[in-house]
Amino acid sequence: MARVAVIGAGTMGHALALVFALGGHRVRLTDSNPATLARAQGLMETALATLIEGGEAPKDWTSGHLAQAVTRHESLEETVDGAELIVEAIIEVPEAKRTLYERLDACAPAEAIFASNTSYLDVFPLIPERRQARAMIAHWYTPPYLVDLVDMIPGPRCETAAFEQVFGLLKAMGKQPLGLKKFVPGYVANRIQAAISNEVQSLLDEGVATAPEIDAAIIHGLALRLQILGVYAKADFTGLPLLQAVARNKSYTPPEPRESSPTLDALIAEGRTGVLAGAGYYDWPGDPAQLFEERDRRLIALKRAMREIGVMAGTERDL
Repeated sequence: MARVAVIGAGTMGHALALVFALGGHRVRLTDSNPATLARAQGLMETALATLIEGGEAPKDWTSGHLAQAVTRHESLEETVDGAELIVEAIIEVPEAKRTLYERLDACAPAEAIFASNTSYLDVFPLIPERRQARAMIAHWYTPPYLVDLVDMIPGPRCETAAFEQVFGLLKAMGKQPLGLKKFVPGYVANRIQAAISNEVQSLLDEGVATAPEIDAAIIHGLALRLQILGVYAKADFTGLPLLQAVARNKSYTPPEPRESSPTLDALIAEGRTGVLAGAGYYDWPGDPAQLFEERDRRLIALKRAMREIGVMAGTERDL
C-alpha cells in the first residue's frame, strides 16, 4: 500500500483518486477550489456505483469505505504530509504548475515521487532542480477508472528505480503503462487522435459528411478492426505492398493542421460546448451525470467483451 496525494480534484483528479483507492492505496485529495473539492466525493461515489454494478469493483465497497480510502483536505501541506507518490492533475497552465511545484518543493517529503498528468505541456522545466531525480509524467485518459492506458515518461534526470517503482505500481493495479523514451506533446494516442480530429473537422467544414455520418464511418469501419488489431497488425493482415502503394499515391493530401474550425467556433458561440451544456455536435437532453453513467456502462460492457475476445496484435506481450 502506498500513500498517494492527488493534487486537483476536477475531471481527472477525483477519478484518479478513485483509481488509486481501488488499487489498494491510501489517498489524500485536494483542490484550490473548495467547491470542486466538495463535489469530488459525490462524483467518486457515482463512478464507484457504476463500477460495482458492472463487476469492475468489489461489491463490498460502500460510500463509507470510499470515504476512508480517499480523504479530502483543503491544505496542500496536510495533503502531501507523508506522501510517497504525488499525482499532479491541475490545469494545463505553465505558471500554475510552476507555482504548485514550488509549493510542493517546500512541503513535500524529500523522497516523494512527482508524477504529472499533463497532456501536452512539458512540465520538467517547471519542477525545481532538487526534485528532478524523482520527477516523471504519468498521463491518464478519461475516464481513468476504465481506460487502462497510462503514458509514462521519465524526467531527463529521473532515477531509473523511481520510474520503475511507479511503472510496477500501475501494472499491479491492472493498468497498461506505456513507457516512452522522451517527452513529445500528446504522446502516442493523443497525437493520433489529434490527426483524426484534424481530418474529420476538415470533412465536416467542407460539407463532405455530417457529424453522425463521420462517427458512423469510425464506429462501424475504422474502430471495429483497430480494437483487436491496432494499426500495424491491421497492416499485416491487409498486406504491406498495399500500404506501400497507398504511401506512393499522390492523389490525397492530408489537411493542414488548423487553429480553428468554422463549425466548431459556431457551436461554441451558440453555447453548445458539450454534454455538460446539454448540446455540442449532438443534442444531449437529460442529466449529464446520467449520460456519463451510461457511457461508463457501455465501456464496461466493451471491456468485458474484449477480455473474452482478446487482441491479435502483440501489444500486451511486447510492452
